[in-house]
Amino acid sequence: MTHQIVNAPTNTVDLEDGREERTMPADQASFEDEKKIGPQPLVDAFGDEEFAEVKYKTLKWWQCGILMVAETVSLGVLSLPAAVAGLGLVPSIIILVGLGMVATYTGYVIGQFKWRYPQVCNMADAGEVMMGPFGRELLGIAQMLFLIFIMASHLLTFTVAMNSITSHGTCSIVFGVVGLVVSFICSLPRTLQNMSWLSYVSFISIFSAVMITMIAMGIQEPGNVVQATVQTSLFQGFTAVTNIVFAFSGHAAFFGLMAELKDPRDYPKAICLLQGLDISLYVLAAVVIYRYGGPNVASPALGSAGPVVSKVAYGIALPTIIIAGVINGHIAFKYVYVRIFRGTDRMHKRDWVAVCSWIGIGLSLWIIAWIIAEAIPVFSNLLSLITALFASWFTYGLSGIFWLYMNWGVYFSSWRKMVLTAFNLLNVGIGACLCGLGLWVSGKAIHDNPSSASFSCTPSN
Repeated sequence: MTHQIVNAPTNTVDLEDGREERTMPADQASFEDEKKIGPQPLVDAFGDEEFAEVKYKTLKWWQCGILMVAETVSLGVLSLPAAVAGLGLVPSIIILVGLGMVATYTGYVIGQFKWRYPQVCNMADAGEVMMGPFGRELLGIAQMLFLIFIMASHLLTFTVAMNSITSHGTCSIVFGVVGLVVSFICSLPRTLQNMSWLSYVSFISIFSAVMITMIAMGIQEPGNVVQATVQTSLFQGFTAVTNIVFAFSGHAAFFGLMAELKDPRDYPKAICLLQGLDISLYVLAAVVIYRYGGPNVASPALGSAGPVVSKVAYGIALPTIIIAGVINGHIAFKYVYVRIFRGTDRMHKRDWVAVCSWIGIGLSLWIIAWIIAEAIPVFSNLLSLITALFASWFTYGLSGIFWLYMNWGVYFSSWRKMVLTAFNLLNVGIGACLCGLGLWVSGKAIHDNPSSASFSCTPSN
């Protein structure tokens, strides 16, 4: 069974085997898919925007790609040198590149699913396609929880950065409120195109912070022992793996980003831009900083670069700390907004109801994220728990399930299909393994770590 691209030109290319084929008209293709796969809506959430006041489907592929980079690549890149120290140089590079390449493929499968079902613009929609109302609620709740905890983690990281820059110049709760206000203001644009300029600032910010850290570590050389492999326990080794998995955990937002592309067929260019940049930056930063930081390199690596460099790098990294959280927040707002107004004219209006609804949704979610960041002790370990529970599936396991669903009944129709079937079953297994072991690792870390005070003025950790 070949994939049909709705509203594609007469001649198109099969998404998996590259054969040129003749595409049926959109209504006939939809009818054929309905017979093979089951009933489905025929329109996306944004509908016909020719005369709309607010137009969403305006992103160019490179804008989408840079938004993906801004949403995925943040200060977490500086935790990768410690992961290399925990695993050894050779295993770390293999895992980094291997998981990155698999994440590239799973991201592409998300694109295939969107092409097949144009109405999908978030994980909840994908769940509804596969499992009806139960699937919609299951994946919708999971996506919202994951995105809100990501938002909270960025508020907490902003507080940590401000404490470092100012040497704890004021109460940490004040810094958290400042981060909330700035993040909320940056989240006000309703379309991703109007937020795309933030992504350029974010990329320049994190790239500069990483370069400053690498240069400082190269000059100071706080450690000079490099180990190709190290002896480690399952707990320590898999803790390092979870840091690497988190570095590729942007897939929960991909449906939302693709939904606003001017031409959805440009999505593969965007995913290649993202993965090319993040794999290259991750390997470069992890290897270089580990080379000069040694086995005792801190996480994040700014802690090994000295107090002055740490302040400078945190200051330069502030934009990406904010913006990466803002883009994840925007995807969360859009899910709620679309859920409320889907199929109505309100989706494309600028009246007071539409504007106030968007502002109210955004403010409510940022307040919830701030409460989580301030109230939950040992937040970093709890975030690891949420990441293990959700990122493992959003990044790896669910894409395998999407492919198996789309290709139901033709798993063994050709040698190519058999290879892809085996590979996507492996992706489901990778997701299950990462989830199971990740839950054990993060649960043990929460158990072993003494609680810190909630809503405390002491510096955040």
